[in-house]
Amino acid sequence: MGTWGVDTFENDSACDWSYDLEKANDLAFVESTLRAVLDPEAEFVDADAAVCALAACEVIARLKGNFGARDGYTQTVDEWVGAHAQAPPPALIDLANRAIDAVLGDTSELRDLWTETELTNDWLQAVEALRRRVTE
Repeated sequence: MGTWGVDTFENDSACDWSYDLEKANDLAFVESTLRAVLDPEAEFVDADAAVCALAACEVIARLKGNFGARDGYTQTVDEWVGAHAQAPPPALIDLANRAIDAVLGDTSELRDLWTETELTNDWLQAVEALRRRVTE
């Protein structure tokens, strides 16, 4: 995974996910992305799936008007949100919170990868800030 920062779209997987989002006409793609990290049968939460789940959470936060960083890496998502303005349903917001719990959980490969760096706390703070933007 090419990563250059702790923000949601500061890695290749999230940016690639945003190009798939462009093809979506509704929130079904966002929902399926969130559900991918909630498989009760899985031994662990895959790092790429976790990164994509955080990107899906960004869509929900942005639909609520709670934008995080806005730059060239977020442009695709920001344009999609602008073209598909809607209030995310409460069930999707709940799903996003459960996905964040999974990404931060003990079986998360992404969390393991971040705990091996000196930016662990910065990443944790970024994810918790995303959670606040999803739930506000």
